[in-house]
Amino acid sequence: MGRTMEWAGREKHMRGIPRKMVFLAVGAFAKAVATLLNTTSVHNADTLIRLVRSRPPGIPLLTVSNHMSTLDDPLLWGFKGFPSLDAHLARWVLAAEDICFKNSVLTYFFRLGKCIPITRGAGIYQEYMNEALQCLNNGAWLHTFPEGKVSQEDAPIRRLKWGTASLIVRAHVTPIVLPMVHSGFEEVMPEKFFLDRRPPFPLCNKKIKIMIGQPLEFDIPKMRELAISKSRGDVFSSTTTSRGWPVISSYGLDLDEAAQRYLYSSISDEIQSAMEELRSSLK
Repeated sequence: MGRTMEWAGREKHMRGIPRKMVFLAVGAFAKAVATLLNTTSVHNADTLIRLVRSRPPGIPLLTVSNHMSTLDDPLLWGFKGFPSLDAHLARWVLAAEDICFKNSVLTYFFRLGKCIPITRGAGIYQEYMNEALQCLNNGAWLHTFPEGKVSQEDAPIRRLKWGTASLIVRAHVTPIVLPMVHSGFEEVMPEKFFLDRRPPFPLCNKKIKIMIGQPLEFDIPKMRELAISKSRGDVFSSTTTSRGWPVISSYGLDLDEAAQRYLYSSISDEIQSAMEELRSSLK
């Protein structure tokens, strides 16, 4: 379903009017929940706002965060001072196909909201990931939840899925990677509120905290060379079942599956460490 409505996510669809209407409505909802009905505090908000509004032309932005509730997005962007109502500046985001794209009405709505469907379990080279990659190649802002699913436990950042790392490696221009961590959304929209179900509306009078880190820099050409060197004859690569990944080529180097595994693992570990450091600062 999601793939058939890719056109609805295009900026020029009906002169962009439906998209603007969606962001006006959803942005106002996010503002109301985050700033009026609840209390939100944000550390280092200026860094995010600056990168969203005025990063160099053609440079993509990739924000990553933990995933505490089904309303993390859009509520993450509802804090005071953030341009939540601006459809042009708004993020693209990967969204679970089985939740957000269950029928044609939802598919149209979420496509207008700059959501890209992702099929959980279908791997990092599924067709939808090419849409996400294209966003980065267009210099846009993309947000991902690299843990892969909602977890409302107060626990360390889980091992990250490799899809986000693969986008960083495959992008024509290495994106600015900005880690974020938040808490409180699990109380605003608990998974098990009544009869093991979520509440019909967001809850009020909760404290939301958002920690925004500093941009991470990845020297991808250098990391590629290291990955190729380390993966040759590595026990890790020789004992792991092949997933049938394609060889990818860039900067004159071919990366086979073993090298990709090493590279994606290294990048994911660095992002996970940065997120865990931010999580520790939440307390």
